[in-house]
Amino acid sequence: MERKNLWAPWRIKYIQGLPKQSDCFLCDYLSTPDKDRDNLILWRTEHAMVVFNKFPYNNGHLLVAPVRHIATLDDASDTELLCLMSLVRDCQKALSLAIGPHGFNVGMNFGRCAGAGLPDHLHIHVVPRWNGDTNYMHVCSDTDVISQGLQELYDQLLEVSQKENLPRKNHE
Repeated sequence: MERKNLWAPWRIKYIQGLPKQSDCFLCDYLSTPDKDRDNLILWRTEHAMVVFNKFPYNNGHLLVAPVRHIATLDDASDTELLCLMSLVRDCQKALSLAIGPHGFNVGMNFGRCAGAGLPDHLHIHVVPRWNGDTNYMHVCSDTDVISQGLQELYDQLLEVSQKENLPRKNHE
């Protein structure tokens, strides 16, 4: 049987960046507000931020994280928890307006054994989904097909955010 290659050249940035990154890329991003576009930080609030997952499972995969470097829900204040959930709501609205998903997966992973790639900084995944978006690529080769570039969607969500006054400020 002939062996075929599936090229994923975007993965090399992730692989090469692993030893160079500090213990927490979210904290690194938060410390450089002048690089929000490069780091794909969509929104910052007093207590939390929204950033694109640079290695997404699906187009529009966002991460909502507290500004404080905390690992668990027990570590979060009520204000931080409210802000995080308000931003999840606002992410869903912005993504719905920009790219029209049929649904969302929203979730959290605590500990490496549960799938947390960054176990020491609490974050919530917001993943847009479409009917029928589980295709043969993922099923057969554990490969995700991402249909839109991160910068293009970043610009699209910024535009929607401005029009819709997102994130809403009632949680600050």
